[in-house]
Amino acid sequence: MAQRRVPFGERARYWFDSTLARGTSALFGWMALLCLGIVVPASAVLVWTDPHAPASLPDRLARVWRLTGQTLRLGDATGTPLRMAMSLLLALVALLYVSTLVGLITTALTERLTALRRGRSTVLEHGHAVVLGWSEQVFTVVGELVAANANQPRAAVAVLADRDKTAMEEAFAAKVGPLGRTRLICRSGPTTDPDVLALAGPATAGVVLVLPHDDPDADAEVVKTLLALRRALAGAERRPPVVAAVRDDRYRLAASLAAGPDGVVLESDTVTARMIVQAARRPGLSLVHQELLDFAGEEFYLVAEASLAGRPFGDALLSYRTSSVVGVVRGDVPLLNPPTRMPLAPEDLLVVLTRDDDTAHPEDCAALVEEAAMASGPPTPARAERHLVLGWNRRAPLIVDQLHRCGPPGSTVDVMADTAGSAARQAIGADAHEEARSVPALHQGDITRPETLHRLDVHSYDSVIVLGQDPIPGQPPDDPDNRTLVTLLLLRRLEEATGRRLPIVTELIDDRNRALVPLGDGADVIISGKVIGLLMAQISQNRHLAAVFEQLLSADGPRVRLRPAGDYVLPGCDTTFATVVAAARRRGECALGYRTRRGSSRAPGNGLRINPDKAERRRWTADDEVVVVGED
Repeated sequence: MAQRRVPFGERARYWFDSTLARGTSALFGWMALLCLGIVVPASAVLVWTDPHAPASLPDRLARVWRLTGQTLRLGDATGTPLRMAMSLLLALVALLYVSTLVGLITTALTERLTALRRGRSTVLEHGHAVVLGWSEQVFTVVGELVAANANQPRAAVAVLADRDKTAMEEAFAAKVGPLGRTRLICRSGPTTDPDVLALAGPATAGVVLVLPHDDPDADAEVVKTLLALRRALAGAERRPPVVAAVRDDRYRLAASLAAGPDGVVLESDTVTARMIVQAARRPGLSLVHQELLDFAGEEFYLVAEASLAGRPFGDALLSYRTSSVVGVVRGDVPLLNPPTRMPLAPEDLLVVLTRDDDTAHPEDCAALVEEAAMASGPPTPARAERHLVLGWNRRAPLIVDQLHRCGPPGSTVDVMADTAGSAARQAIGADAHEEARSVPALHQGDITRPETLHRLDVHSYDSVIVLGQDPIPGQPPDDPDNRTLVTLLLLRRLEEATGRRLPIVTELIDDRNRALVPLGDGADVIISGKVIGLLMAQISQNRHLAAVFEQLLSADGPRVRLRPAGDYVLPGCDTTFATVVAAARRRGECALGYRTRRGSSRAPGNGLRINPDKAERRRWTADDEVVVVGED
C-alpha cells in the first residue's frame, strides 16, 4: 500500500512542535534564533545605509556586531575571537543574574499580593469587633455594627471565615452597602484553628461574635470555634466579651462553658419560636420587635439618674419626655416592669428606650397627663384562641408548645404538614410542656395545593403560621423559602376571593425573599436568621442587655405586648401620649409606643410609633393599639 506523501509544511510544523516539546532549552534556542534572525539583518541594513560607515568589510561587520550586542544587551567588544567570546560570556552571566533577581522579586511580590488577597495578614486594630463564621446572619450583624458605629471616628469590623477574601468583600458590598466610617477587614481561614483565629486580632478586640453556619453540624462547630478562641487568647492580658448563638438547647451549656463567664450564648430556635408565637397571638408584634432590635430607630440603654434615687419607680415613667423607661437593672439582674411603688436605689440603672445614648434627658411630664381622658373600665378579657400551623421544621414543636403554654384556657392548635402525623406527634410529645400536654390536631397534606387549604377553613382561625422546610441532608440546597412563598400566594388568593383578611405569620429563612412576600407592609414576617443577627449585634454593644432581651422575649413574665387603646384612654379623645403612659402605669404596665390603622394618623407605613414624645397629641380610636411591657 502506497504511503501518503506528507506535505513539507506539515513535516516542518511537526518537527517544530517536537523540538519545543524537549523543554526549556529548546525554547531558549528558538528564541535566540528568532532574535538573531531579526536583529542581525536589521543591524546590517543600518550599517550599510549609514553614509559614515567604514569602507572596509571587516569594519562594517564589527559595527554590525556592536549594534547586535547593544540591542540584545550582549557583549559588544571587538578584536580577537577570545576577547569577543569573553565579552559574550560576561554579558550572559549579567543577563542571567538580572533575570534571576527580577524573577525572585516578582515571585516575592506575587506571593505577598496573593497572601493579602487571601486574607492571611494579622489585624492590628484595637477595640474592633471580630465576627467568626459565615452564614446569612453575617450581613445583618455587620450591617447593624456599621449602624451602631456611625458616630465613631475609627471603628473597624474584622470578619474571619473559611471563604475567599475577595468573595466575602464582594458579598458585603452587594448586601450591606456603604460602610460609612467603619472599616471592614476580611480574613480567610478556618475559625476552629487557634493560629488562624489570631489573624483577626481577638486579643485586642472589643467584642467577638461567633455565628453558626448553615450546615447540620453548626452547633458543634460553634463550640469548637469557642474552644479555639479560648486557646488563641491563652496568656492574653484581657479576654474580650463573647456573643455566640446555637440552634439546639443541647449545645447551649457546652457553648457557655467554652465562651467563659463573660460570654453570652443565644439559642436561636427558641428565640425565633417565641417571636413567632407572640406575633401569632397579637398580629403586628413582630414589627415592634424589629423596631426594638435594630439600630435604625430607638434602642435600649442603661442610664444612671441620681435625682430619682429614693423615689418610686412609677415616677420614672413620666420623668423623660423623649425616652421611655421600662425597668431597672439592680446589680446584674434586670427587673422589667417592676412594681410602681418600688423605691429606686442610688446604684440602680434605668432601662430606657431612647434615640441614642445621649438623648435621655430628665424632664418631668406629669403636667401633660389629662386624667379625664383615661379609661376606667376593666381590661379587655382574653378569650380562647385557635391557631393553624402550616408546614413543619425543627422549630415547629417549640412553636406548638409555646402556643399551648401562653394561650388562654381552651385554646387549640392544628397542624397541617407533609410530615407524617406520627413523626410530628412524636416530636411534639417530646418537647411538650408537662402542664400542657394537649396534643394538637395533626393533618397530613401538601400545603402548596389549593384543595388542602380549602378544606381547612383557614378563616376560622385567629392566626395562620406558615413555616418553611428544613434543608434535607444529601439533597441539593434549594431555596428553603420556595414552598413558603407558594403557600402564601394561595392564602393571598383566598383573601381576595373572600374579601376577608387572614392574620398570617410567616417564617422566612432568607432575608432577600422578604420583598417577594405577597402580603401587606404590616404583615408579620419573621426572618429567623436576621432576628438572631439583630439580637447579637445589640448584645455586642452592651452585654447587660442580654438579660433584658431574654425577659422581653420570654414565654412568661413581663414582655412586649399590644393592647387595645380603649383599655387606657377613652376612644375619640384627643390627648397626649403622657396620658397613655399614666394610664398604663395605673394598670402596672410600662407604655412605650402605639400602633394605628394605616393611613389614619401621621405614623408612616405600618402605623407603628415607638417612643413618641410625651407631649404628642392625637385622637385615639377603638382600632388603635398601645405597645406596653407587662404581664398577662
